[in-house]
Amino acid sequence: MADEAASGGQAHAGREAGGLPPRAAVVVNPIKVDVTKLRAIVGAAEAAAGWQPSLWYETTVQDSGAGITAQAVTDGAAVVMAAGGDGTVRAVAEGLRGTGIPIGLLPVGTGNLLARNLALNLTNVDQAVATAFSGHDRAIDLGITRITRTSGTEEEERVFLVMAGLGLDAKMIAKTNKTLKKRVGWLAYVDGIGRALPELKPVKLRFSVDEGAWKATSAHTVIVGNCGSLPGGLLLIPDAKPDDGLLDIVALRPEGPFGWLKVWNKLAFENGVLRRSAAGRKIIDLNHDVRSVTYSTGRDFRLTLEREQEIQLDGDEWGMATAVHTWVDAGALLVRMPAPVTPAVAASVPSTSTLDA
Repeated sequence: MADEAASGGQAHAGREAGGLPPRAAVVVNPIKVDVTKLRAIVGAAEAAAGWQPSLWYETTVQDSGAGITAQAVTDGAAVVMAAGGDGTVRAVAEGLRGTGIPIGLLPVGTGNLLARNLALNLTNVDQAVATAFSGHDRAIDLGITRITRTSGTEEEERVFLVMAGLGLDAKMIAKTNKTLKKRVGWLAYVDGIGRALPELKPVKLRFSVDEGAWKATSAHTVIVGNCGSLPGGLLLIPDAKPDDGLLDIVALRPEGPFGWLKVWNKLAFENGVLRRSAAGRKIIDLNHDVRSVTYSTGRDFRLTLEREQEIQLDGDEWGMATAVHTWVDAGALLVRMPAPVTPAVAASVPSTSTLDA
C-alpha cells in the first residue's frame, strides 16, 4: 500500500476530477536512497506547488517498480517520480507505458542514463523534484523487447529506455563487480570489460528488420538503442533520438589484431570528436572501415541466436536468451521536463543535493 507524506499544501491551479489539488507519487529504492532526506525535499516542493501529500512506494526484490507504479496510477498519481538506479527508472517507465502519466527523473542513481540522454540535471535533486511539480511533459519512445529463453517456450516482455544488447556489453555488465560499482559508479564497467574480453567470441545469428528477409551474420556485440549516449561522454549511437519513432541498431565486428582498437577509434574519436565539426565529418566519410562498427535503423528487429547469450537492458543483466524480438512503441512515455528558467531564477537554485543512502 502507498504511504502518504505529511505536508501543508496550498490550493493548486490544476485540480483532480473531485476538485482537489493533484498529488504526486514517489517510487523509491530504499537501498540506494536516503528516504528521510527525500521525503523532506518532496514535502517542501509539494507544499510550494499546492499539491496534496505525495504517495510513497518502496521497491522490493519481488517488485522492482513496475507493479507499484501501476498501483500509483490506479491511486490517482498525476506524476510518478523514480528515485533509484537506472533499473528503477526502467521499471517505473514500464508501469507508466501508455498511461499518459509522466515520469519524474530524480538523479540519485549510478548512470542516470535517460536523464543524461535528455540533457537533464544530473546532480541537483531539489531541482529535479521541483521540476516534477512544475515542469512540462515531453513524449518519448519506448523500446520493447520480447525475450525467448533457452527452452524456446518461455517468453518475457520488457521495456527499455536507452539500450538493450548482447555480446560484449552484456558480458561486461554481468561481470562488473557490484561492490566496485557502488564505490566508483560507471567506472566499474572498465573492470567488467577486462573480465569479459578474454572469453568473448563472435555470435552467430539470424536477423530481420521491419519484417524483411532473414539474413545470417556474426558479431561480437549487437545493441538496439532508443538513445545514443553512455556515461563518460561516450556517444555509441550518434543519430539515435528518443522521439523519432525508430530504433537504432549497432553491430560491433572487430577483425584482426587491431580490431578492438578500430572499434574504440570509431566510438570514442569519430563519434565523440570528429562528428562535432563539418571538417571532422568529412574525415569520417573518407574512412573506408565500414565493417567494424555498422549502423542501421528500424521499427522492428528480430534475431535468433545459434547459442544462448547474456543480454542486458539499460545496464542491468537480464539473463540468457536464444531469441530476441525488439520493437518501438512510439511516444509511449511522458517525461516531466524543466520549465524554461530566467538567468535570475537559475542563479538562485543550489548546485547540488545528494541522497545516497
